[in-house]
Amino acid sequence: MPTYTIAELAREFDVTARAIRFYEDHGLLSPSREGAGGRSRVYTARDRTRLKLTLRGKRLGLTLSEIKSIIDMYESPKDTVAQMHRFLGVLAHQRETLEQQRADIEVALAEVAAHEDECRRMLADATANPADA
Repeated sequence: MPTYTIAELAREFDVTARAIRFYEDHGLLSPSREGAGGRSRVYTARDRTRLKLTLRGKRLGLTLSEIKSIIDMYESPKDTVAQMHRFLGVLAHQRETLEQQRADIEVALAEVAAHEDECRRMLADATANPADA
């Protein structure tokens, strides 16, 4: 079974070793320890997969607790129908959050455009009437 160092995983997934340790602190990864005093972390293929899923969940905007819940759910021998319903619930909630954020961004962009138009109008007026500026 392949194993990985923290540096290898950091390089592969373009994250810092600090981020990997952070995910470890939150229970998303659980490497074994080797070497003098157990200072060297050894990650298994399971840890690699969990890191990949964690990063995917972060891209979706999920919290670490949501990510951990979903990942842990798939590692348990529980009913897959219930697991899928739980996952669908998490995704539906995230969709609602993202759609609200999109609506908020559209409003903000419209405000920015209105301010840009007003500034351009004022600049055009100042250019056309330099004595008034």
